[in-house]
Amino acid sequence: MKFINKIRIKYLVIFSLIFAFISCKNETKKNREHLVFRYNEHANITSLDPTFAKDQRNIWPCNQLYNGLVQLDDSLTIQPDLAKKWSISEDAKTYTFFLRDDVFFHKHKIFGKNKTRKVTSEDVVFSLKRLTDPKIASPGSWVMQNVSTISAENDSVVKIELSQPFPAFLGLLSMKYCSVIPTEMKKLDFRENPIGTGPFKFKRWEANEKLVFRKNNLYFETDKNSKQLPYLEAIAITFLPDKQSEFLQFAQGNIDFLSGLDPSYKDELLSVRGKLREKYASRVNMLTAPYLNTEYLGIYLDSKTDEVNAEKIRQAINYGFNRETMITYLRNGIGTPANQGFIPKGLPGFSSKIYYDYNPEKAKKLINDYKENTGNSNPEISISTNAQYLDLCEYIQRELQKIGLTVNIDVMPPSTLRQQRSAGKLDIFRASWIADYPDAENYLSLFYSENFSPNGPNYTHFKNETFDELYEEAINTSSAEKRVLLYKKMDSIIMKNAPVVPLYYDEVIRFTQKNINGLGINPINLLDLKRVKKEKN
Repeated sequence: MKFINKIRIKYLVIFSLIFAFISCKNETKKNREHLVFRYNEHANITSLDPTFAKDQRNIWPCNQLYNGLVQLDDSLTIQPDLAKKWSISEDAKTYTFFLRDDVFFHKHKIFGKNKTRKVTSEDVVFSLKRLTDPKIASPGSWVMQNVSTISAENDSVVKIELSQPFPAFLGLLSMKYCSVIPTEMKKLDFRENPIGTGPFKFKRWEANEKLVFRKNNLYFETDKNSKQLPYLEAIAITFLPDKQSEFLQFAQGNIDFLSGLDPSYKDELLSVRGKLREKYASRVNMLTAPYLNTEYLGIYLDSKTDEVNAEKIRQAINYGFNRETMITYLRNGIGTPANQGFIPKGLPGFSSKIYYDYNPEKAKKLINDYKENTGNSNPEISISTNAQYLDLCEYIQRELQKIGLTVNIDVMPPSTLRQQRSAGKLDIFRASWIADYPDAENYLSLFYSENFSPNGPNYTHFKNETFDELYEEAINTSSAEKRVLLYKKMDSIIMKNAPVVPLYYDEVIRFTQKNINGLGINPINLLDLKRVKKEKN
């Protein structure tokens, strides 16, 4: 009996120790919960290779992992990053970058015993040349279209020669396409080994479940008090596929951050005037700022549909619906009516002129003129969209039918919409253009005839000889003031010919839990987490 009791006591002690260990581990995990930033990416992430950082879902994680030669601050001013300084030749064709000497890559076995090494100019040359490697087929290859040579002058000096001056070139280099990776990456798979210099480093990626980054203890940037960044210990990204589920997780406090305003939850979260509802105001922060994003309907001008090719019809669409009413009731006041051109608010070149105000009588006259000139008594168009923007398109449908234009709506998945838009298979499509770099040339490039899709961003196949001449003059003009005048002339040509129907200039809108500090906000909605702090609840 004594022997049995001893066994029982022994197991009780072991069980107690195991329980204490688990409890201690859980308590430690709970105490460190405030050091993990959590967000959801409903569109999933397709690659951690910066050469494929084409859209927001890939740009955001890449911004945590990598650095480029230069970076943008929240006011879109170009700041040093891996390059501590640079010089530009008088003819604006030669850029010389001088690298920092205190930047190291994330620790990895490929670097041997020391498991890391310092960034050199050879890494910069390798990274930028990858963009034009036909085997990689990067969607960002266009960034290098004006570059004739890239060379390493020594370990810390990089020289880039342009074939012609391009005033926005420094801004281009701030894009995540231009992130610097080690030359050793030619031997590795980016899914499991995305090695950069960023504030966070790769930990693990469970397909369709979770992506985890950990703090990079070698990171070179510090705050104003000389404390090393980042403050957070980790980032955890989940992949819930729909925005409603994402919002529910945010409302329950399981994720820290929500970006944008989806129809599925906008009325739950905001009033009609765009204010946080009382039930959320005490536990949620809301940040808003102008967004360099123009939401629009694009019109494919090589279509065989007569209505699409008729300038009067395109102009009638622009006049035929009230953008302000649309924003108030369908966007809860978030956004600005886009009746002043394609270039959005916040960029030099934005027009003070109203091109298309709400004028249903003028729209009706244009429709009637078209009917008389063509004999077509029932003009009809089709708009293609994804489900997220269906309410906007249905509003436009109802308004245009009042002026005598029949509108059909074709709803398709976002990936299908992108593919068919690029292939020229859609007459009219809902789209948006978010600035890649802070220069209006970024928006006007959508209408340059040399950029016809599928090889460029001119999805409307707009072609105008005067516009092309002005565009080429602008990219060869170093004076910012002169470029702005040229940009305004180009924008007016676009508005007159109406290959697009600008809907609204968007706003960045971010929601965070109350314990999140230092997130910031910027006009390109870039997620920068290196200065974020998360307090204990």
